[in-house]
Order: sequence, then C-alpha cells, then structure tokens
Amino acid sequence: MDLTLLYRGPLASCDYDCPYCPFAKRRDSTAQLRADRAALERFAAWAAARTEDRLSLLFTPWGEGLVRSWYRRALADLSRLAHIRRVAIQTNLSCRTDWLADADPTALALWCTYHPGQTPYARFLAKCRDLTDRGIRFSVGVVGLPEHLEAARRLRADLPEHVYLWINAAEGLVYDDAEADRWTALDPLFPYSRHPHASAGLPCRTGESVISVDGDGTVRRCHFVRAELGNLYDGSYRDALRPRACPLAVCDCHIGYVHLETLPLYDVFAGGVLERVPAAVPVAAPVQHSARIATIAMRAETAD
Repeated sequence: MDLTLLYRGPLASCDYDCPYCPFAKRRDSTAQLRADRAALERFAAWAAARTEDRLSLLFTPWGEGLVRSWYRRALADLSRLAHIRRVAIQTNLSCRTDWLADADPTALALWCTYHPGQTPYARFLAKCRDLTDRGIRFSVGVVGLPEHLEAARRLRADLPEHVYLWINAAEGLVYDDAEADRWTALDPLFPYSRHPHASAGLPCRTGESVISVDGDGTVRRCHFVRAELGNLYDGSYRDALRPRACPLAVCDCHIGYVHLETLPLYDVFAGGVLERVPAAVPVAAPVQHSARIATIAMRAETAD
C-alpha cells in the first residue's frame, strides 16, 4: 500500500502567540506533554514497523512540534527508513537546526511559516539559509495580512530563488483584485488560496490513499471530516479505504484541497505535496492577470 498519513496528536502548546492563528492555544501541562510524547512515539513505532507499505508522513500539530525533542527525534529516525518516502512537519522554525544532521535530507522536509512580530527577521532568514546549506527540502510561507506584505516582499527577495514562498489567504479576509494582485506577484499560486474551493460531491484522494490520524490512532479521511474510518493500531481502517466524494460544501485549507482530484495540484507539487514544494518554482504572473488566474482556478475546482 502507498499511503499518505497526516498525524495530529494532542500537542497544543506553542512558543508563539499569533493573534490571527485560528487554532486554540494553551500551555500544556507536564502530564499533557507526556501524553503527547507517548502518542507520537506510538505512531512513529507503527510507521517504522510498516515495512510492507510505502508511507509518506506529514505532522500537522496544533502547536509547535519541533521545540519538543520527541518530534525532532521521530522525524530524524523515520527519515532514515527505506519504506518512508517522505516525512515532513509544519513548523514556525523557532527551534534549533543542529538535529537535522541526524536526518536523511532526501526524505525529510519542512513546511515553514514566517510570523512577523513573533521572531526577528534576521534570525528566521538565517535558519532558512542553514536549511539550504544542509540540503533540506523546505518551503516558506506567510499569512496574507496587509501588515505582512512588506515582510513577505523582503523575504522573497532574500530567499534563494529555488525556495518557494507561499502565501495563505488570511481566514475571513476577502481580497479585492488589486490586493490579490499584490500577493500573486509574490506567489503565483495564491489564487488557489484566495477563494474556498467548492468540494461537495467531488472526488478526493482522502479516505483512499490519504488519511488523517489523531493521537489515539483514530483514522478519518482528513482533518476536516469527523466521520471515523477505524483505528490505525488495530488495522480496522484498511478495509474502509476506498474512493470517496467530499461531503463538505467547501474546502479552504491547503492540506485539504491539495488532495482534490479536480485540482491540478498533485502535478504542480509533484514530489513535494507534503512539504508544499512545487515541482518547479512558479514564475510570477503579471499582476494584471491575477484575477484571470483566480477565475481559472475556480473553474478547475468544479470541472468534471
């Protein structure tokens, strides 16, 4: 079986406190951290033992995982296993990077987000350059709030050309064409994030070749559909895997809509779906064309 798993354990604590973050934050107690560590280590042990399958793993914690030693160790260990195609994590990159010396850079990748106001710009950029020097695959992104525009422009200018800078549409923010043009000039794929994607009844890879797993091993098709498919650790999920249409009206998060079969994003991100690294760094379109690009993106999502 060739299977992609998105793992999200109980960890909720984060060293940042971004006012625009949609995730509820808390300060995890010692007991809660121990529970998260136990759940993470159980999942990593399961993945390590599934040598008959070909696995791709993305860790999507509510909080920041890489400031915790068990996440760093699990990613490094899993990256060295022959049956693990890719292991990646979403991170604010606040952690140290020396642990990457123990990882296989051909398998490990990072999905990094820069949060202006939460960390000094020079520190974040230095870590990006360190990732480049270590040969680590990574993407960098910014939430598309108006107050982040200049920081995003600066980051695009300072990052190596081969590093993809993505822009996430801010939750609840409606972009007029002029605003969208400014973000599309930085990220030619921004039109896919600008609007929620109509998904009801459309084919999606989740529930067939892509699944979501929580700390207890409960398997769902994705993070956004609560119906359970079984449990990872007793194997009951395997008989439930099959092609499924999306039951939701819209999908507005990249880790969800990237798997819609009506969108071309598996081709766009070929070889880098989990870490959000395109097969080729997209060339910025002329800004006056971004509205047309958005229209094309919206048509693609509803195509038969």
